Amino acid sequence: MTQNALRSVVLAALLVFCSGAGDLPGGRAQEAPGKPKSSPVPVILDTDIGTDIDDTWALTLLLSLPELDLKLVVTDHGDTVARARVVAKFLQVSGRSDIPVGIGIRGNPVPLPQKEWVGDYDLAQYPGIIYQDGITALIDLIMKSPEKVTLIVLGPAPNIREALRRQPAIAGKARVFAMSGSVDMGYDGNPKPAAEYNVKEDPAATRAMYEAGWDVTIAPLDTAGTIRLEGSLYQQILACQKPSVRALIENYRVWAKRVDWTRTDPDRQSSTLFDPLAVTLAGWPGFCVVGPVPLEVTDDGFTRRKPGAKQIYAALRWKDREGFENWLASRLTQ
Repeated sequence: MTQNALRSVVLAALLVFCSGAGDLPGGRAQEAPGKPKSSPVPVILDTDIGTDIDDTWALTLLLSLPELDLKLVVTDHGDTVARARVVAKFLQVSGRSDIPVGIGIRGNPVPLPQKEWVGDYDLAQYPGIIYQDGITALIDLIMKSPEKVTLIVLGPAPNIREALRRQPAIAGKARVFAMSGSVDMGYDGNPKPAAEYNVKEDPAATRAMYEAGWDVTIAPLDTAGTIRLEGSLYQQILACQKPSVRALIENYRVWAKRVDWTRTDPDRQSSTLFDPLAVTLAGWPGFCVVGPVPLEVTDDGFTRRKPGAKQIYAALRWKDREGFENWLASRLTQ
């Protein structure tokens, strides 16, 4: 064998090794942080936007990632019509009214700290499509997609439970990334796990989402609960003139004046950014250590390790938190 031929064989072996070594269970490639995919991945966002500002950060991030093709936003939990107004106005201001908005299961009115920013905006003003039955829109999009759809879930999951009830076959045509749960750590780095809000609000819906048979990857409090942008990275966000980022900061300032469960200064730092990590895991999992964990969902809202329970992929530890924060600021502002 010639030296050139030998070199070719070794290179081919290395390529095979490298392509397989990064695979996560379920066949998802764990790509290097920031590495673009070959073609945009179809995405549906299910969100309780309007309660915590982190959903708005996550939506802004999604709009900044051409690798993820946002096909539909569905509002979930509580007053889904009011939440749809937040989404529709935000998309319109951002120049993305090509994205349809679906209204999820209608529930009781809930306080929406971003209400002032929405003002008297009416859904009839939205130039794009508004689906009054967002769950049917979600099901139709998944079932008609020629490739597997990425479903990003950023709140309690009653829409997902109902979609599975109406059409269980969606579990074979989608994969889920959710901000959900608390495995080994609680809020603010507490070493004691907590009943995380999204799970606690509707444990039965979370249980249905976890156990449906599709791949589920979660951004739990262990990692998602530790994210804040501050210093020069946050100032980079404040200085950005992109319409979506300007709308984000406007919402953040309104929100910060109206919440009593946290104190934050919109001139100096972000609030805790739980949800953007779930978006990131959908394409760039390499910032975290992600692995399978057998989790049960208890009726009091905990996600506890239990031998024999459904295996959920969870981002339990940071591999490169600083790299993630730099990547996040860069992608939001580019």
